[in-house]
Amino acid sequence: MEVSWETSVTDSINTIYLLFSAYLVFMMQLGFAMLCAGSVRAKNALNIMLTNVVDAVVGSLSYYLFGFAFAFGDGSGSNPFIGTQYFALKNIPSTSFDYSFFLYQWAFAIAVAGITSGSIAERTQFSAYLIFSFFQTGFVYPVVAHWVWSSTGWLNPGSATLLFGSGAIDFAGSGVVHLVGGIAGLWGALIEGPRVGRFDAFGKPVQMRGHNATLVVLGTFLLWFGWFGFNPGSFNKILVSYPDSFDQGNWTGVGRTAVTTTLAGSTAGIVTLFGRRLLVGHWDALDVCNGVLGGFVAITSGCSVVEPWAAIVCGFFAACVLIGLNIVALRLHYDDPLEAAQLHGGCGAWGLIFTGLFAKEEFVVQTYNSGNLGVTRPYGLLLGGGWGLIGAQVVEVLVVVGWVSVTMGPLFYLLHWLRILRISSDEEVAGLDISSHGGYAYHAHPEESGPRLYGEYLRLQDQ
Repeated sequence: MEVSWETSVTDSINTIYLLFSAYLVFMMQLGFAMLCAGSVRAKNALNIMLTNVVDAVVGSLSYYLFGFAFAFGDGSGSNPFIGTQYFALKNIPSTSFDYSFFLYQWAFAIAVAGITSGSIAERTQFSAYLIFSFFQTGFVYPVVAHWVWSSTGWLNPGSATLLFGSGAIDFAGSGVVHLVGGIAGLWGALIEGPRVGRFDAFGKPVQMRGHNATLVVLGTFLLWFGWFGFNPGSFNKILVSYPDSFDQGNWTGVGRTAVTTTLAGSTAGIVTLFGRRLLVGHWDALDVCNGVLGGFVAITSGCSVVEPWAAIVCGFFAACVLIGLNIVALRLHYDDPLEAAQLHGGCGAWGLIFTGLFAKEEFVVQTYNSGNLGVTRPYGLLLGGGWGLIGAQVVEVLVVVGWVSVTMGPLFYLLHWLRILRISSDEEVAGLDISSHGGYAYHAHPEESGPRLYGEYLRLQDQ
């Protein structure tokens, strides 16, 4: 049957929109690289930038071979737990997916490993990055994505059998992406232990500030830019009209989602600015950057189904969650150079709960039922929508934490047991750049007094 020109134009515009969103999300890898590089000490800058490259290249292969199939393989043998077809993109394009959809989901997948890398920065053997990045991108993350985003997933809000009559709303991945990455990083950092010198002999924290605030700010703005592909792009299609309105469609939801994303991040940033000012006595740009990102992480779940005013509420409490978890982390002697577990894990969990409290029924129907008249769905508890949605959101938080803990936790412990997880104390003091990568990222950094060349480092080891 010949396709009409109207259908061809619609499909082309939707494909262009999805591809452009994929490019924006991939741009976030550069944002992660800059943020991570600026947040570590100069002697580890080359290492952390290389790990970001590795997350992309290793994640590409594992997601191509296995990950996409586990996440979206919903053919005849599909089940609610894991996908079973499309390995190595066999039978793609299909009636369900094409290459542009794969590329968009790949950009999400490689972001997860980047989150985890930040938690174990400055003290991890490079070979360990290769192993956990491949496993996390190819298996751990895709299974969660299947639960929530596949049409046959048991948590999916559009599946035939809805959990609690609702399903879990995690539109762009506060849980699927950020909570997965944050909990994995939590286990890695716990098993490795703090960096050398992070806590003194009396257990008091010693400040280890990143070496370049400029890179941190640059990375934050790049991530902000990329989030406009991460959240609004998750509609996948922009040319979908709503039957109950002559002038609204997915394009309306896309615009609203961009607004809620901006408001949540901005609110979290300003709350963090003043909150940290009260705690430490000065205005801290680096803390504000993390606050902004915490707001983005939290709104990612409900960005398409909440009012702009609710996004401000989301950002306010996301900042409180981040500040509170950072205080708790120091008291428990937990060391996370990028605050990744607190930021992505804590704010991601809050984002899921927030959605269960503030989702608006009209927007839920628009997002998941294309605005069809006569459809009713559970919505935010505080808006009168009952307990169905909030129950599903809590379940998602619990199962994601449990799944990542029973997969990534043992993996990190195995790497630790095999002595291929953490570098030696001497290597850590010298810096990963000189001990593992043959030289520093910069020609000169006066604050470091260690060996300048790889040959000098080797001679010191022989003494």
